[in-house]
Amino acid sequence: MSKFNLDLSGKVVVITGAGGVICGGIATELATSGAKFALLDLNLDAAKVIEEEITKQGGIAKAYKANVLERDSLEAVRAEVEKDLGTCDILINGAGGNNPRATTDNETCEPGVTYEKDFFSLQDSGVRFVFDLNFIGAFIPTQVFAKDMIGKEGCSILNISSMNAFTPLTKIPAYSAAKAAISNFTEWLAVHFAPCGIRVNAIAPGFFVGKQNRGLLFNPDGTPTARTGKILAGTPMKRFGEIPELYGAVKLLLSSEDAGFITGVVLPVDGGFHAYCGV
Repeated sequence: MSKFNLDLSGKVVVITGAGGVICGGIATELATSGAKFALLDLNLDAAKVIEEEITKQGGIAKAYKANVLERDSLEAVRAEVEKDLGTCDILINGAGGNNPRATTDNETCEPGVTYEKDFFSLQDSGVRFVFDLNFIGAFIPTQVFAKDMIGKEGCSILNISSMNAFTPLTKIPAYSAAKAAISNFTEWLAVHFAPCGIRVNAIAPGFFVGKQNRGLLFNPDGTPTARTGKILAGTPMKRFGEIPELYGAVKLLLSSEDAGFITGVVLPVDGGFHAYCGV
């Protein structure tokens, strides 16, 4: 648990993808900050688990079923949040992820070598789903909720980018491209909303083991895959990150007192992966 003391008293924090490991953990970590939390997720049951964890700590939270790709769904949730908790002060765009339909079996294209699922066999529907989930899934929520921040003090937006945004990883072209779009969008929003006093930043997590990538990183018997070996060889700290190691960066970027002049930043939390060229 981060010891960074963040005071969000009176703030309403809207989090998309709140039932996931990263944003669920962030919400739970911020439970005692004094904020009220609107926990948005397509999986309502997962969001309700986080709601219960926050209320157990004495915090205020409510889970909402929401589809970040459907404007009508988000507008309806926005009205509910305003009625239940108040208007949004802080938006954390955490919905996202990859999908097997947009992942190749091979890392590189080699003449004469065939794979069941290579770049040429990827369907545009799978690629579009991943890109939309990560980019459009941040674009629409920002349009819907940022309008409530205009004219208020201490408002900010936090996006979840990735190491893939800096240098694309093999096998996952759509996810890498979408996260690059998120980083660029973060900078664009920071400039656009600066006159309104809304800060916009992002964190770029390095390698953390979760449900979506466990199959790529570990074999069924629990031994590390070759991909894990490459990742750790390129990570100076020689290990995967732990989810709580993201919290300090999140708290810093959300703090108007400590980061009041920080906007348009994409902050790596990666054990040095981004800084290391391999030599």
